[in-house]
Parts: sequence; C-alpha cells; structure tokens
Amino acid sequence: MGLAFKGAALWTESIAILGLAGISYAASLAVAISRVLRYILKRGPITADKLHGALAGYIMLAFVWAFIYALIEKSSAGSFGPGRLDFTKPGTFFKVLFFSFTTLTTTGYGDVIPLTNQARSLVMIGEFAGVFYVGVLIARLAGLYPSTLTK
Repeated sequence: MGLAFKGAALWTESIAILGLAGISYAASLAVAISRVLRYILKRGPITADKLHGALAGYIMLAFVWAFIYALIEKSSAGSFGPGRLDFTKPGTFFKVLFFSFTTLTTTGYGDVIPLTNQARSLVMIGEFAGVFYVGVLIARLAGLYPSTLTK
C-alpha cells in the first residue's frame, strides 16, 4: 500500500499523499517489528536467524522513527533544525533517517536537532526505545542461552 501511495505522490507531486505513504510504511514496519520480536524472544536455541532478526528489527525501528520524525516535521514545519527540512528536495529523508539512527544509538551528532517541545518529546521516546530494545534483547537472549556449567 505504501508503494501505491508513493507512486501516486510522485505522479501527482503531492506532499500530502507522500505523508500517507509514510504513515503506511511506519504501520507496516511496526507490524513487521512485532512479528520479528515474537520470533526472536520465543524459547529455543539462539540461532543465527534470531541474531539476524534482532539486527533487522533494530534497523526497522530506526525507519519507523524516521517516518514519525518526517511526519512531525511535515505537519509542523520547523520542528527539527537547524534550518528547515524541505522534503521536496532529494536527500532530506536521508537526513531524518540519519537522525533516527543517531538518536536510537544515543550518539547524537547535533547536525539535526529537535526544536519544538513536541519533537523533543518524541525524540526522548525514540531514545528510550533504542536503549530498551538493545537492553531487553540482550537480557532475553542471555536468559535463553544455556549455561555451560554443570554440577
């Protein structure tokens, strides 16, 4: 569905339809992340598939937050800066995606920053999501890993 919205947005040059594509992509990725997490966190041996799924889930989480940040900027221009993020120019979404990854990993280079309280609130939730994703995942995988000590 997201591809259909994106195609329609490019054909009609409509930013509003592009926003619908972003919402569709974010919702699809959220469903995919929940299914990946369900697979990763179920009992059983830790396999390469589970580790690859964990990495894929983290990358998808970054894309979800990038779409959310883009929608916030689109609905309330000037939420992120410095300067205005213009989504009609190529490379703007990449800036938002880069910001999403640096926020999830709590690196934060400062080239894109939240300027409004609404944007700051969502960025804080994104930071917590990134930290908790890694923390909960490592704790769960460590709990599933069988102990090599025998009595």
